[in-house]
Amino acid sequence: MPELSQAFCILFILLVPLALAGVALMNTGLSRLRSAAHSMMTTLCVVGVAAAAYFVAGFAWQGYPGLPAHTFSIFGKEWSWLGAGRFFLRGVPLDGSRTSLAVLLQMLSVGLAALIPLGAAAERWRLRACCFSTALLAVITYPMFAHWVWGGGWLAALGSNYGLGAGFLDAGGSSTIQALGGLTALSMVWLLGPRRGKFNAEGMPAALPGHNTVYALFGGMLALVGWMGLNCAGAMLFAAAPLGRTVLVAVNTLLAAGGAVLSAAAMTRYRFGKPDASLSANGLLSGLVASSAGCAFVPPAAALLTGLVAGALVTYTVAWMEARLGFDDPAGAVSVHALGGLWGVLAVGIFPRAAVAASGPQSAADSCLLNWWASPP
Repeated sequence: MPELSQAFCILFILLVPLALAGVALMNTGLSRLRSAAHSMMTTLCVVGVAAAAYFVAGFAWQGYPGLPAHTFSIFGKEWSWLGAGRFFLRGVPLDGSRTSLAVLLQMLSVGLAALIPLGAAAERWRLRACCFSTALLAVITYPMFAHWVWGGGWLAALGSNYGLGAGFLDAGGSSTIQALGGLTALSMVWLLGPRRGKFNAEGMPAALPGHNTVYALFGGMLALVGWMGLNCAGAMLFAAAPLGRTVLVAVNTLLAAGGAVLSAAAMTRYRFGKPDASLSANGLLSGLVASSAGCAFVPPAAALLTGLVAGALVTYTVAWMEARLGFDDPAGAVSVHALGGLWGVLAVGIFPRAAVAASGPQSAADSCLLNWWASPP
């Protein structure tokens, strides 16, 4: 990687903690006051546990294109299913190479994924349980799926092995970070059940509003800055995007977030008579989540449309999951991250792609991706 690209990639990665801070503020603001301090304390502990667990074994299982991996052969095609690196980052030179930058970005990304269940299961689980769940996520669940998508695994190889376009595309983590964290949140909500007093004897939900909507809105603004760094760094490290391509990534991220918050505000204005601040904040976050997968691949108009759909989707699914499925999700994490992430991945295939050129492929999957980029839209 050229030194200029390396420097900008480091700068983008250093913005990612703002995304963690934004999500933490949203989780805290959308829960009740009595759990606010516990929520922020748990956030700090979870980020620390996630980074430590990923350092111990997570990156060894995830890997990076070109590093050793466990593979199997089907009909003469090699498929990689898990990294085969050494624990404690042994053998990984932390010298500014693409691999070392991927390690740094992923230590933050796995922390972001671990914060998502905290908002969904707020006020219902202890610090010890949160840390244990995070350790499992960082050591097993996250690295395995991230290897399939970003580590040269079988999803990324669908294009080169079977000619399915460029394979599975996700530059910034709509699936690997967001959908995975959202589905983990869904499992936590289902296992822990609702908060006391949330549903009456007839199963009707009661309003338990968050204590500080300003925290949620400010958290969304911080997340916007952090997400630009996350998407730009992810596009460079996992989609072989050149430095100049990050301008399109940032534009797409901003348009998706802006479209989503406007869509959420308009939908709540239509439904409730005035815009709902908390749902608008969740709409903004949903737009960011949906933008990540295709931020380096789709034209700006498609990014805007992706955000508009994501923002409208979250305003309906939050209430539907609560009223119809009995899920008590104070932060709306399942709707925002799970459904928003899945929608973002689908949008990459639905909307037309932007034709670009890049250089320096890192693997056979990257070569297929670059050829696909260079083809006419």
